[in-house]
Amino acid sequence: MMQLTDQLGIQHTFDTQLVRIVSLVPSQTELLYDLGLEDSIVGITKFCVHPVHFKATKTIVGGTKNIKFDKIKALQPDIIICNKEENTKEIVEELSAICPVWVTDIFTIEDNLQMISDFGQLFNKRTEAQKWIDKINFAYQDFKQFINDKPIKKAAYFIWANPYMVAGNNTFINELLQLNRFENIYKEKDGRYPEIELKKIRLEGDPDYVFLSSEPFPFKDEHAFEIGRFTHHTKTVFVDGEMFSWYGSRLLKAFAYFKVLHDKI
Repeated sequence: MMQLTDQLGIQHTFDTQLVRIVSLVPSQTELLYDLGLEDSIVGITKFCVHPVHFKATKTIVGGTKNIKFDKIKALQPDIIICNKEENTKEIVEELSAICPVWVTDIFTIEDNLQMISDFGQLFNKRTEAQKWIDKINFAYQDFKQFINDKPIKKAAYFIWANPYMVAGNNTFINELLQLNRFENIYKEKDGRYPEIELKKIRLEGDPDYVFLSSEPFPFKDEHAFEIGRFTHHTKTVFVDGEMFSWYGSRLLKAFAYFKVLHDKI
């Protein structure tokens, strides 16, 4: 018997080994794979794009917020992996009738490392989890030295258009912006992903950089031009959204990506 507490503070008791996993979070699917759990993963979402071959070898159970409960139930999972931001409370409650649902809640790098450690215990992959924690910690310390002498610049991180929405406070994106010494001009706005008015962007902070994320919205040059009309001397940069918003093992690659980004801008 194993007792563990997830990141919502819910205690779970497991009587048997967890050998059939459904993952409803793309970045956590990638982490589970990197921990050596490919054979245990039986169900994923249509947004779980890493590793690429999972689309052909795993059962797709819908999106992160529109899932097929019958498909999941038919897979007979031992555990379902969710995330507070990615999956709704109603989804988690309904899934709980099928099997235990483990919910993560990631705001900080420390939260991310805790999740990796939790997965190591849940799936008897403690050694593999510790290796990833060590690698991420090493890269983290190295990046903090790299970024230490960089000046603080104001930034706005756009995630959606029509309406325009940005990353606010209490998001993993905001955590990584801060790490990169980018002051998020919208960190004081209500909501984690507030809707904003372009015509007010100068009044609300007039950022040095506007970052247009590659996901979840496919920004194009036309959006950069439109946003640019309302800024002063802002530089618009298209960025890899996975590097700013995916937690788990992806964070290791993110540190290297951030170094290249700073060299470019």
